[in-house]
Amino acid sequence: MSPPLAGVRVLDLGRIYQGPWAGLLMAMAGAEVVKVEPPGGEPARGRAGTDATVPFAMLNSNKSSITLDLKHRRGRQVLVDLASVADVLLENFAPGVMDGLGLGPDLLLEANPRLVYGSATGFGVDGPDRDRLAMDITVQAHAGVMSVTGFPEQPPVKAGVAFVDFLGGTHLYAGVVTALYERERTGRGRVVDVAMVDAVYPTLASNLSSHYQFGTTPRTGNRHGGQSLAPYNAYPTSDGWVAIIVITEDQWRRLTTAMGRPELGEDERYLSNGRRVHRMDEVEALVQEWTAGLTRAEVLSLCRDNRVPASPVREVAEVVEDPHLHERGAIAHVNHPVLGDVVLPRSPIRYRGEALPDIRPSGALGADTDSVLRSWLGMDDAEVAQLRADGVISSPGAGQAT
Repeated sequence: MSPPLAGVRVLDLGRIYQGPWAGLLMAMAGAEVVKVEPPGGEPARGRAGTDATVPFAMLNSNKSSITLDLKHRRGRQVLVDLASVADVLLENFAPGVMDGLGLGPDLLLEANPRLVYGSATGFGVDGPDRDRLAMDITVQAHAGVMSVTGFPEQPPVKAGVAFVDFLGGTHLYAGVVTALYERERTGRGRVVDVAMVDAVYPTLASNLSSHYQFGTTPRTGNRHGGQSLAPYNAYPTSDGWVAIIVITEDQWRRLTTAMGRPELGEDERYLSNGRRVHRMDEVEALVQEWTAGLTRAEVLSLCRDNRVPASPVREVAEVVEDPHLHERGAIAHVNHPVLGDVVLPRSPIRYRGEALPDIRPSGALGADTDSVLRSWLGMDDAEVAQLRADGVISSPGAGQAT
């Protein structure tokens, strides 16, 4: 079997995380993805002369790299020509940027009615907030995430990872692939609009239950955001931390067995989740008293033996070398031409019967410009040389932005 998106041509104009993540998912599914950057390179490449950062390498594997100056009239025409033979165009510019360049979706779909134009923004292309500047942390703040993250009586805290960007990129991929499926039936493309703030709202599910039940959404630290499960926390051990969660009454009984306190599993005070929630501090203290006297490995072994949901709170260095992720092929060591030995991801999406793709490291800026222009548009050497002489494209690896 061929990869699911084999034969699909994608122009990836994405920057930083959101757009490039959608492009990576398409590349890992077999699409031919061409990353289009300005002559100075996109910001994630880093400072002048570096040509790659770890985040850039993570999100731009298995893509070809071309440069194109969209501020130049000839550069804009080349993009229209490329879009005319592409299946998908991805971008995550602010609303109106592509229209301002004369490259908006209406024009590109007129040139290619089968094109699926995927646009990811912070707040969408309509609505009163559409022109707000959006980055991961500002959307976390705007969407209420920071207000419920952290500990009571302490300042709000952002999530430790850039989850909003990746939620936006994942939904962009889903929207584009859905539109490609529709195109199989209608023969026509369409514009896909994904906003980060829209994608974040469902993640508030637990906190919204607290809002509707109690009329408040306090910061709960590592406890359940809806204040409706106990025990649910990160607990100290003698050499680290473990996360433990109990959802069912059977899990509570199994936890008390692991703790060597089976009588607590039948104690009327803790017999239901509702009762445990009303005695949350008491319940948390019982669990913490148990974990504090053991090592992380000992707690996890007892939880696993008794089938209690638990995990070590691992450092990033542990995750990078995780045997499970490496054996599954979710991540792999790659000898990157700029960064050396780094661990890079594949797509989390698997297709049974289809071998995992090899990871082809991100290349130098514009390394594939000539070959893409020749294969996609049929340009000859003289035409490519003229574009370079006019500053429409740059020499491979030249001119990374500061």
